[in-house]
Amino acid sequence: MKKILFLAIAAFSLQQTIAQVKIDRSQKPKAGPAPVVSIADPVIFTLPNGITILVVENHKLPRVRANFYIDAGPVTEGKKAGMLQLMGEMLEEGTTNKPKAVFDQEVDIIGATVNLSSTGGSAAALTRYFDKAFSLMADALKNPAFPQASLDKIKSQTITNLKSNDKNAKAISTRVVNALNYGKETAMGEFITEESVKGITLDDIKNAYKNYITPSRSYLTFIGDIKPEAAKAMAIKALGSWTGKKLPVPAVPDAQNPAKTEINFVDVPTAVQGELSVTNLLTNTMNNPDYFALLLANQILGGGAESKLFMNLREKHGFTYGSYSNVGKGRFQTTFKATAAVRSDKADSAVVEMINEINSMREGKITQDDLETAKAKYNGAFALDMEDPANIATYATNILINGLPKDFYKKFLQKINEVNTSDVQRVAEKYFAVDKGRVIIVGNGDKILPNLVRLGYPIKKFDKFANPIIDKESDVNVKETPKTTESVSAFSIIENYLQAIGGKEELKKVNTIKSESEIQISGREFTGMSKRMAPNKQANDMKMGEMVVIQSVFNGKTGYKTQMGNKKDMDAEDIKQYSDIKGPIPHLYFNTADFKTDYLGTGKAGNEDAYKLKVTKPTGSVSIQYYSMKSGLLLKEENTVKQKDTEVSEIVEYSDYKKVGNVSFPFTINRTVGEQDINVHVKDIKINEGVTDADFQ
Repeated sequence: MKKILFLAIAAFSLQQTIAQVKIDRSQKPKAGPAPVVSIADPVIFTLPNGITILVVENHKLPRVRANFYIDAGPVTEGKKAGMLQLMGEMLEEGTTNKPKAVFDQEVDIIGATVNLSSTGGSAAALTRYFDKAFSLMADALKNPAFPQASLDKIKSQTITNLKSNDKNAKAISTRVVNALNYGKETAMGEFITEESVKGITLDDIKNAYKNYITPSRSYLTFIGDIKPEAAKAMAIKALGSWTGKKLPVPAVPDAQNPAKTEINFVDVPTAVQGELSVTNLLTNTMNNPDYFALLLANQILGGGAESKLFMNLREKHGFTYGSYSNVGKGRFQTTFKATAAVRSDKADSAVVEMINEINSMREGKITQDDLETAKAKYNGAFALDMEDPANIATYATNILINGLPKDFYKKFLQKINEVNTSDVQRVAEKYFAVDKGRVIIVGNGDKILPNLVRLGYPIKKFDKFANPIIDKESDVNVKETPKTTESVSAFSIIENYLQAIGGKEELKKVNTIKSESEIQISGREFTGMSKRMAPNKQANDMKMGEMVVIQSVFNGKTGYKTQMGNKKDMDAEDIKQYSDIKGPIPHLYFNTADFKTDYLGTGKAGNEDAYKLKVTKPTGSVSIQYYSMKSGLLLKEENTVKQKDTEVSEIVEYSDYKKVGNVSFPFTINRTVGEQDINVHVKDIKINEGVTDADFQ
């Protein structure tokens, strides 16, 4: 009883003592000392054929992983860009010993993972099955089958993926930033295109394999429940007799930064926000004396949610969901890049704030608290990384590839914690060269460009493949067609279009149109049915199999929409939109008093020269339309549509015109709303048959 009473009194006294301690919660706790990190050196062997083997033992789990990496360096592919990527994918299409189906089955049976790529491969499995998994990886590396059918399949899939990103501002930005920094004809600046993929042959794949899949300058790491002697024996058995081309160390000439800051702009009318990058080239080898200070400078500027860019562009101004920066590293020239996806109407302001934050770093506006926070980040992250044996293997490989001191990672935190604010300011000024950098923006030109002019930087325009665009005002080779002449006017463009698709007399005979289509949206396939009847009745549905996904019916005055079985009457905005479509052939009404048309001069629709027309519809909605100078046909429309509570750009492209009776219709229609692509392939059109009043009830 006395013991219990004593413990109770002690606990009460402790609570009272804690209560009397005043904690200032407005102050962030000081970071503790850097953790002491002990890194075990891997066991290293070298085989006569050039393979360096590294073994990191970890017997906590009965599992082993092997990574095989070929250090080929940057490779220029030119007109065959994408060849190495496709070759890497072909390595997973079976071997001369095992067709793909058999190979995949043998991997699955043992619960393993085997992957191949243009830079090597990997295998992982439980310890008792690892020998089998490793031999499968080795077989794929040494004896690829390269079937033509697989290449055809991979090329088709690659082209589909490229098309799906055709209007994706983020994907375009990634491509263009590298192309403009390094030059699109260089190894680091070139990119894969639909044309380059189409040009790749099976012989190209075989030559790429011969030149770049080799034991020369390769690194094989074993991680997990395996002894060094067993790993070495396994490697000799599977890969010891393998020979291949000796890889040279590539010589990559440095590209140049611009002489002064410039804005590079890519117009993507469908972009819902602007992809902003402030970037410049630099060299940052891992044995660079500035390496550790530069890591911390980048962390302070844009390394996370506590960084200067994030706190300014997101927390203070609300321009973006996040803004970050990155500094590359390695033996070859790389980049500094600060990025954000920003509101279109605030892109110019975001540029100003981003450059201000970079310049404040260069001017030394860095507090000791900023530095300590960045150091704490690295101290904690590095200690956690050491718990993963795979990271130990990666560090060991880095030391070999980059010619680093053997104790580089053992002294990593020591070097980090020796950095002071003067070091950070010095490297920021040296490497964050915004005064000789590029501000690259990919977004809606109509919304972003007018405000960029006020910043005072020279603006250069590029297309989505990093080709320069010369404004018509400054291009002496382009003669702008006058807005209205005796030969070209809004009226004549419409009349020429009507004549091109069949002539007004034939078009007036069209009372109903029924069309059936195949529709692709984000890789999913649907079927579509559209019916129209004069004066302006419309019915549309889209199915997946037999299930109706979306349906709309408009009887000329009212209507309804159905989505996944949920029926809803059209609201005033819907009725307004449908009322703008007059008759089965709407263009017959464009030259009447209900519509207003304005000729805007010439432009481009794809690669074709076109007349540009502004069409104002009865309800006031506006469409910008492009008509071929050569054929008179409608090629493209640019509209603004409502999507939930916001407005987004819509682009509709028309092609593959075919005659149905005496009237021509586009059989391929590509519609992009925001960054969503909808591809329509018309399968059948019927005129004046298959449509009744009952279809609009």
